Amino acid sequence: MKDFEEAKDKVLMGKVRKSLVITDEEKKRIAYHESGHVLIGMLTKNGDPIHKVTIIPRGRALGVTHFLPMDQKHLYTKEYLMGLMKRILGGRAAEEIIFDEYSSGASDDLERVTDIARKMVSNWGMSEDVGPLTFGKKEEHIFLGRDLGSTRDFSESTAETIDRSVTKIVTEAYREARTILRENKELLIRLAEALLEKEVLEANEIDAIVRGEEKHG
Repeated sequence: MKDFEEAKDKVLMGKVRKSLVITDEEKKRIAYHESGHVLIGMLTKNGDPIHKVTIIPRGRALGVTHFLPMDQKHLYTKEYLMGLMKRILGGRAAEEIIFDEYSSGASDDLERVTDIARKMVSNWGMSEDVGPLTFGKKEEHIFLGRDLGSTRDFSESTAETIDRSVTKIVTEAYREARTILRENKELLIRLAEALLEKEVLEANEIDAIVRGEEKHG
């Protein structure tokens, strides 16, 4: 079972990079970053359940928080997407709260939330400022193997409105994530300390810490 679990984690979370040397200060920052993802995920309604979190480098990531959806989703509500963005931004928010500064570790997170917010505005009609419209007409590039690309079919002023709406959505998600973590700072610290101690936390261990049933220090 141990070998099976490791094989599963390798597929889901990437291969362990044992040769990578991380300083204690970096390890602490990674622990808080990942704990931010975990805590937002635990405290957000209708989110995916946590599977495991680790600060052992895997794949391209220095730390990994993995959530497993209860079922395969085919439709995404605005509430779910806002919760997802808050969870993704939880790492950066945790760094700001604990260290009063940011690191480059959130670059992939920022790329993901920007992409989600842009699709909410441009493809899924989820912006009050823009309305129930779609932008960016899809077209097939025959010589590129029928890849779907998009052409700009809207004005410069509309593009500016889209950009403002994307910024507004991401900023709102970040503000809410930061508020949640500030209100639960002690729990954030407890999770990070447990993660620094064990390096890997399973779902049942995380649940026990959040419930206050497991003490670390």
